[in-house]
Amino acid sequence: MIKIYHNPRCRKSREGLQLVENSGKEFEIIKYLEDLPSEKELKEVIDLLGIKPEQLVRKGEAIWKEQFKGKELSDQEIIKAMIENPKLIERPIVINGNKAVIGRPPETILDII
Repeated sequence: MIKIYHNPRCRKSREGLQLVENSGKEFEIIKYLEDLPSEKELKEVIDLLGIKPEQLVRKGEAIWKEQFKGKELSDQEIIKAMIENPKLIERPIVINGNKAVIGRPPETILDII
């Protein structure tokens, strides 16, 4: 089943959800700001994406700029920052089996659904 980590207030996330809905396939919506991912879940998502944790961070967020920007952080510290501040997690993230993409632009979602 397809999973989408979704923030309903984000236009790109809504566009990504529309693409998933239009696929006609079964999917699960994870509103990650309400249903916070565990450290294990976040690490699994990062592994599926094939990226470093820092690449999943929304660096334009005030929280990042005020608390973390310019600091030397380990991967573990970055993951902890995202768990404690889920707004820092880039969105939408779509997972289909063992494939995952960040839906920016939303059309990248089409590659895995």
